[in-house]
Amino acid sequence: MKYKQKDKKNQRIQQITGQTLIIGADIAKKTHYVRAIDYRGIELGNRCIFNNDRQGLL
Repeated sequence: MKYKQKDKKNQRIQQITGQTLIIGADIAKKTHYVRAIDYRGIELGNRCIFNNDRQGLL
């Protein structure tokens, strides 16, 4: 079982190339946080923070 999980993880890592942009989002009840990083793990720009309301989502 653990071998299959490790193999699947390695397959996912191999899909990341120099053209890959990774977006991470922390979705919360009131405030959301989003970050973008490149394939090397270097953060691109600053994090984006917005509220979970109509104005924040526009």
